[in-house]
Amino acid sequence: MSITIVVGASSGIGQAAAIRAAEGGSGVIVTYNSNKDGAAETVSRIQEAGGTAVALPLDVGDSATFPAFRTAVEQALADTWGAQKFTGLVNNAGMGGGTLFADTTEEQLDHFYSVIFKGPYLVTQALLPLLDDGGAIVNTASNSAGTAGLSEGYSAYGSMKGAVIVLTRYLAKELSGRRIRVNSVSPGPTRTPFAGGAFEEFPEMTAQLVQRTALGRIGEPDDAGSVIAFLLSDGARWVTAQDIEVAGGFNL
Repeated sequence: MSITIVVGASSGIGQAAAIRAAEGGSGVIVTYNSNKDGAAETVSRIQEAGGTAVALPLDVGDSATFPAFRTAVEQALADTWGAQKFTGLVNNAGMGGGTLFADTTEEQLDHFYSVIFKGPYLVTQALLPLLDDGGAIVNTASNSAGTAGLSEGYSAYGSMKGAVIVLTRYLAKELSGRRIRVNSVSPGPTRTPFAGGAFEEFPEMTAQLVQRTALGRIGEPDDAGSVIAFLLSDGARWVTAQDIEVAGGFNL
């Protein structure tokens, strides 16, 4: 039985990944922080399509809550699927926003660290005993951690996403003995709630991004969600320690 936990699935890429995983036959545990209604929508869409899903609250920025979250996951696995293990983990929760390096405060830096890197690191650690051997982990990174096409204002965000990519490789190495595959995806400019309507509000900026994208449009959540679901699936059984850029040829 395939069961996937998608951390941060109340909207955007996480929601798309959860729905795609369910379409592939997986049961899904979706997590949310403030957007409970969005998580309920994700669950509803999966159920309407004949799948099984439940939603659990999780604040990725508060590691003190992770032991209780693990207990809640154990309960959900038992109650919903009669299972003790899950097979896939997607670390997708995050935050947007950019500030120039000179203006970034220590508080902002700490917040990026706790949500983008520390949170996924410790959530994965807490859930690892429940992840079945032969399972898969997918971490959402960003092409802002790349070596070309960078935009000013993302030094903190991009650095933390870069750390996620490095962590992915180390996890792939250390968990290979359990045949657990670990990969990351790095979306480019994508129309998610993190963008806050910026693509519509600033059409000139959007046109510039489209012009820099080989395939000629802004990314949509399902572009990345579909790749995440593939990396979780048996079709990607021989893929590990990879970062897959999902950016339509941005800055190609």
